Amino acid sequence: MPARKDPDASANVPSFYGAELRYKREAAGLTLEQLAEESFRGVPFLSQIERGERRMPLDLARHVDAKLGTDGFFERRCEDARKAKQSDHAEYFADVAEMEPFAESIEEWAPMLVPGLLQTPDYARAIVRAAMPRAADATVERLVDARMVRSNLFDGESPPEFWAILDESVIRRPVLPPAQMAELLEHILFVVRRTRGILQIVPQTAPTHSLMMGMARVMTFPEAPPVVYTESLHSGQLIDFPALVKEYRRSYDLLRAAAMPPEASLLLLDAAAEDYRNGKHRH
Repeated sequence: MPARKDPDASANVPSFYGAELRYKREAAGLTLEQLAEESFRGVPFLSQIERGERRMPLDLARHVDAKLGTDGFFERRCEDARKAKQSDHAEYFADVAEMEPFAESIEEWAPMLVPGLLQTPDYARAIVRAAMPRAADATVERLVDARMVRSNLFDGESPPEFWAILDESVIRRPVLPPAQMAELLEHILFVVRRTRGILQIVPQTAPTHSLMMGMARVMTFPEAPPVVYTESLHSGQLIDFPALVKEYRRSYDLLRAAAMPPEASLLLLDAAAEDYRNGKHRH
């Protein structure tokens, strides 16, 4: 049996409370299975919290306090953990940003926008400014910087396997001036090739397919079950219900079949970048 890896309680606030949860649980003589009873949460979820990979939701904090007799400690500290998470991301995306560094694989479907992990600063700035037209420049730049920092996960020793499927309209829509659009597409090509990722494009001429209703992201982990993240205007949802995750993964597999092959997709992206460079972009 491999040695247990204790969390680094000094890493961040979720790690501190995760380590405290493990200490209190073991002091009470409870297993993760026993602590999870009647909580409506699974053992893998609690394990991720103890390792500092996920923050503790309020309903679970109340359950833990009652089960361990900790006099409201974890409920009172939920707000501390919430404030300490990556505050330069939207509230509904913060859990996803916290989980990304631990992912074994990330699979994205992008029907409208270039995924955050593939964006350039110019593109991210344009998207943030469009969503927040009255925001101060400093606020916009802080949000752009936070998005750029996320891509550092590809520089680690064991970066996640990356698979992105883009609708062709994403690369045809001139969000930026032609030269900057060319830089964006060239950056996507660079990241995909550098990470040995896979990119596919769903052509605009494609008929109906399995994920026409919106974006979806699937993340898998070495020691935890997979999750799905979906997003709409001003809201997002992290899904870990196994049956629903299975349905999303099946839909993503069907989408792969509807998309162009990876090599053809890269050639299309390269040609689109050249068109932008040469002023031949077709609307």
